Amino acid sequence: MAEEPTDGLAERLARVQGEIADAARAAGRDPEELTTIVVTKFHPTSLVRELHALGVRDVGENRHQDAEPKAAELDDLGLRWHFVGQLQSKKARAVRRYAFAVHSIDRESVVRGLASEEGPALPVFVQVDLTGDPGRGGVALDDVEPLVEHVAAAPGLELLGLMTVAPLGADPRRAFASVREAGERIRRIAPDARSLSMGMSGDFREAIAEGATHLRIGTAITGNRPQPG
Repeated sequence: MAEEPTDGLAERLARVQGEIADAARAAGRDPEELTTIVVTKFHPTSLVRELHALGVRDVGENRHQDAEPKAAELDDLGLRWHFVGQLQSKKARAVRRYAFAVHSIDRESVVRGLASEEGPALPVFVQVDLTGDPGRGGVALDDVEPLVEHVAAAPGLELLGLMTVAPLGADPRRAFASVREAGERIRRIAPDARSLSMGMSGDFREAIAEGATHLRIGTAITGNRPQPG
C-alpha cells in the first residue's frame, strides 16, 4: 500500500494546479493544454513516489547523476522523466536511455550525443539563454535558428520547441514574449515545433500568458529542497 503523502505536499500540489488553471483561463486558454513537470531536484525517491500517488506522471531532474538512479529505482511507476538541466555531451547517450524528453539542447555536440538511428524519436527542446551568462546554458536568441536546423536534421530527435529560464531581476513576461516570438520564427524550419517550456515556481503565470505549454515547477510543489549530496 502506498504511503500517505506528508508535510503538505498534497495541499501544495492542489494549490499550484488551481493557480495554473486560473492563469490559463485568464489567458483565454484551456488548462488541459499545459503539462506541469514537477522538478524533484535533490529530493529523495520517497517524495517522487508520493507525487505519483497524487497523480503526477511528469517529473524533472537537472543532473544526470541524480536522475539516472532515480529513474532506475522508480521504473515500476511508469513516470515520464524530463531532463531539464545543462547536459554534458559525454553524458547525452546515457540520458537518452531513461529520458522521456530533454529540455536543454544548447549546442551541436549535445545534438550529436542524443541523435540515434535506433528506437523511437526523443522529444527535445532547444534552450534559449536570456542572461548572457555562458555558465547558465542555452543559445543566444540570434543563434536559435542554426541550432534548430541542426536538431531538425538529426536522426532520432523530435523538436518540440524552445525552452528558457527568465533572468533574475528582469520582467519575466517580456522575457517569455521574446522566446514566444522566436518560437514563431523557427516554425519556418520546423513547422511542428509549437511547444514552449518556460515558467517556474515564481513566474509560471507570466509564462502561461505568453503561451507556455510545459511548466517546470519545483519548490512551489515540493517545498524547500534538501542540500545536494
